[in-house]
Amino acid sequence: VADLWLVYSKPVPANGRELWTLFLQCSCIAAVIGGLFYNWMFASLEYSWHLSVAMAVSFSLLLLLTLFLVHPARCVFSMIMPTLGTKQGRKLLLSTCTMIVVVNILPNIISNIKTILQVIQCICKNSSESLLNSTALLGTAAWEFGDAIQETSNSINIHRPMNGHFQFSLLKNSSLIYQQMHLAGEKIGRDFLAVEVLVKDSVRVGNKLVAGFSMLYLCFESTWYLKNYLTNLCFDNFYVTKKLERLAVDRKEAHLLVGPCKNLLRPTGMKLSREEVMLCLVQAMLLTVALLLMLVVVAMDHFAFSLADTAERKASQFSTVPVTLNIKYSVSAGAKIGILSSLLEFLGLPSKELPLQDFKGSYHHYLIFSSAHCRISRPTPPNPSVLLAVGLLFCILYATVFLQTYAHRLCRKIAGSFFESWEEKRALYLYKKLSRKHKEG
Repeated sequence: VADLWLVYSKPVPANGRELWTLFLQCSCIAAVIGGLFYNWMFASLEYSWHLSVAMAVSFSLLLLLTLFLVHPARCVFSMIMPTLGTKQGRKLLLSTCTMIVVVNILPNIISNIKTILQVIQCICKNSSESLLNSTALLGTAAWEFGDAIQETSNSINIHRPMNGHFQFSLLKNSSLIYQQMHLAGEKIGRDFLAVEVLVKDSVRVGNKLVAGFSMLYLCFESTWYLKNYLTNLCFDNFYVTKKLERLAVDRKEAHLLVGPCKNLLRPTGMKLSREEVMLCLVQAMLLTVALLLMLVVVAMDHFAFSLADTAERKASQFSTVPVTLNIKYSVSAGAKIGILSSLLEFLGLPSKELPLQDFKGSYHHYLIFSSAHCRISRPTPPNPSVLLAVGLLFCILYATVFLQTYAHRLCRKIAGSFFESWEEKRALYLYKKLSRKHKEG
């Protein structure tokens, strides 16, 4: 591995064997990165497979030529790998988490809300139909009540232009109500579908923009680091490297690297400076805010499913409501006979006893709120694999917060292995700086 890395980090291969070794290394790297690039574009960013294949092949060929011919480009590319464990890598992982939530959880929430609306629509339809059917009670009661009046009035032998019945105009055809309810349900469904499509499209576009910007910034950050490393001797130069230790030992001043040199860190050590710890805590807090937002969406998914499942089960358990219409009609016999006798005398007709009787009727009906004919889709439970994937990605994200410092140190080590002569100058500069501080102190 050390020999392969030595060939890979050399500015110019020493012989034909190293040249072919370098070409094979670059080919393998380009093939692997091309495959990952295709999977990222097709699965995560949801581009078509034709475009994903074309972009992946083009990117692989370009990467192969760049790595094989340009030595600083190999250094930048090598630093990009550990930089993926820094904030740019976190952006890409957060983008992936967001896409997983939007593609899997939001449609599930909308589907369960549709189930709730279907239950409400079913209840409204059946209850309105049952209520309309209950108006037939009024017609039956009115007709029987009219028969009772007709029997009483038949005892009077006078001309009667009406038959004594009450006439009700009942709404027999309920298709208009059903049509309006159907149109309202379709409108709600279209609105939900439009919202779902808008959210998905917006997140897809935003995810693609964030992913593209993150990749460009990732390359820019690595290039910026290499540029500062090669032009500024003070930049990121506070590590006790092997070259610095050898230099101090050769000049018999190894004491410069211990004791009061509290700001010096070993690139392979686990110790973090105070600034590095504070930076990790701040980034962990920001990541926690993103996690809480994701958990809110997951909780909404569980709540929508619970509500839809309860509504679907309770709707099938709704009992019928009995409705009873009682009509009781009573008259005062004396008053009625007196009025009719006076009327008969005025008309010159003989008076006679009238058959007076009370009217009493009871009519029953049942209001139905649910029916087996309702088309209600089953609630969709949350997908546990989605929650597991999101949780795993956030575990990786939290790990990258604390690994960022070590990834940054690895970038410096990579730059030093590609430009060894410049690393010796940086070690000499740091040694002189420590020696001068020691003499002044």
